[in-house]
Amino acid sequence: MSPDEGDLPDIVDMVMAMGRTEEEPAASPSPPLPAAAAPRLAAHLEALAGRARDYVEAASSANTRRAYAADWKHFASWCRRQGIEMFPPDPQVVGLYITACASGTATGDKTTNSVSTIERRLSSLTWNYAQRGQPLDRKDRHIATVMAGIRNKHAAPPRQKEAILPEDLIAMLETLDRGSLRGLRDRAMLLLGFAGGLRRSEIVALDIGRDQTEDGGGWIEILDKGMLVSLRGKTGWREVEVGRGSSDTTCPVAAVQIWLKLARIAHGPLFRRVTGQGKAVGADRLNDQEVARLVKRTALAAGVRGDLPEGEREKLFAGHSLRAGLASSAEVDERYVQKQLGHTSAEMTRKYQRRRDRFRVNLTKASGL
Repeated sequence: MSPDEGDLPDIVDMVMAMGRTEEEPAASPSPPLPAAAAPRLAAHLEALAGRARDYVEAASSANTRRAYAADWKHFASWCRRQGIEMFPPDPQVVGLYITACASGTATGDKTTNSVSTIERRLSSLTWNYAQRGQPLDRKDRHIATVMAGIRNKHAAPPRQKEAILPEDLIAMLETLDRGSLRGLRDRAMLLLGFAGGLRRSEIVALDIGRDQTEDGGGWIEILDKGMLVSLRGKTGWREVEVGRGSSDTTCPVAAVQIWLKLARIAHGPLFRRVTGQGKAVGADRLNDQEVARLVKRTALAAGVRGDLPEGEREKLFAGHSLRAGLASSAEVDERYVQKQLGHTSAEMTRKYQRRRDRFRVNLTKASGL
């Protein structure tokens, strides 16, 4: 791997580099450290450096870090093929790079990037350069003007995932095997994800109780009237109230209780892999991709949106379909839905409302026409 394509550096990499001997090569592509950073890190600070690295990693999600690393590698490869230096950051070079991404010449396969992908790549470059102490000016005309032109020429309406409505969810539940541990687990995930309006990452990050695992992102507390879910989301910690359903067959709280009882889970991750031909429960938590695959698989099996060709249906469903389903079907004050989803604005909540009656407010008639 080229030194320009290494893992993301951060302030902790700088700190840890202080503890290297001269014979140990640095793994990151950061610029040379100042002379003051050369002495070996004092022994009593080594533990703090390790803790600092943990805090840096906690500042962003694993998905974000992977995306930033991949984008930096993509840019480094393009620069190498063009014979261009990456340092110092040059807005004109970055402007040429995003042009190549939009025109399909950034890689040999002539694949064009969407506007959202290019914007993410630009954010990644800005972040990476900042971590190296060399800020990139995104407002420079070589970047801003080119990016504005890319948006005007290539921007397309957002493609939102299909909302899973209550009748869809019930049909999806019927495709699961109630007599297997995997079926009970999947049932609990679907119902809790829908009723809580949870992201797929939030579903799999849950533990049985508070402070039980280092990688947990929340926990549950089962009460008489429902379940209290504490979550660490994008905007900080929040509590989500999941009430009991009108029937045990569609009650998310009952589904979770049955899963915990039969899976014999009392501590640690809530949703785990089922192994041994579906007869044993592992110790490791599920990956969030499993939620997306579960939603897609059961939606297709239940015939949701069967009016569309198979190829189109496969692209419609993902983990976000559950959140969109709650937002689209809960006939309550919009403020309650906004709070449940953890949105900071009603406008964001409305973006999740897919298959509602779009014309429930008819301004044409209201104006007298």
